[in-house]
Order: sequence, then C-alpha cells, then structure tokens
Amino acid sequence: QVQLVESGGGLVQPGGSLRLSCAASGSIVSIISMGWYRQAPGQQRELVAVIITGGNANYADSAKGRFTISRDNAKNTVDLQMNNLKPEDTAVYYCSAELVERAKRVNYWGKGTLLTVSS
Repeated sequence: QVQLVESGGGLVQPGGSLRLSCAASGSIVSIISMGWYRQAPGQQRELVAVIITGGNANYADSAKGRFTISRDNAKNTVDLQMNNLKPEDTAVYYCSAELVERAKRVNYWGKGTLLTVSS
C-alpha cells in the first residue's frame, strides 16, 4: 500500500504564490508519474500538472506559465509551485501517483489540500 500526503494549502491573495508538497510512502517499487489535480466546488477533478519519471512535465493550459511542477525521485516527493494565483485557482488540490504494482498500473491519491485565492 502507498500513502500520499499533501501539505501547503491555505488562503492566498490574488497575485500571490504558494507551494504545495506531496510525499509518497509505503511499498513503492516503481513510480511512473506523479502529479497534481484539482477540484473546484461543483466541478470535476481536473489535471493541473504531471511529471513522468525520466520524462517531461505536462501542464493544463490554465497552469502554463504560472505553475511549476518538480520531483525529487530519491525522496518520492512532488511539489507544485504556484505563482500569480487567481481566484479561479481556488480548489482542493490532490496529489496523484501512478505506480507499477505486480505488473499492473495503479493510481493512488492523497486526501487533498484546500487552496483558497481571495482578497
């Protein structure tokens, strides 16, 4: 079993910055990718950014130019640096990891951390 724990959410004013962090622990053999999703009230969960092991990072259009995803493969952590935050970025942010377990791809999710962008 794998656990993902997010941290760093909170209240930020428009134009501000915040950094989210996520640490994966447990029976980790091979991580395919780690990323961040978000879900605003009344909305579906959507991809924010994902970084593939040994590969590139992909961003949602809404995140390009403002958010930066980074990973520490040795520590099994993934961070999301968010700049120039807007009220529409308000959402619960979820960390996600796709792993290989017994030759199958398995997705794990954190419990989420709330980001509120408001003046």
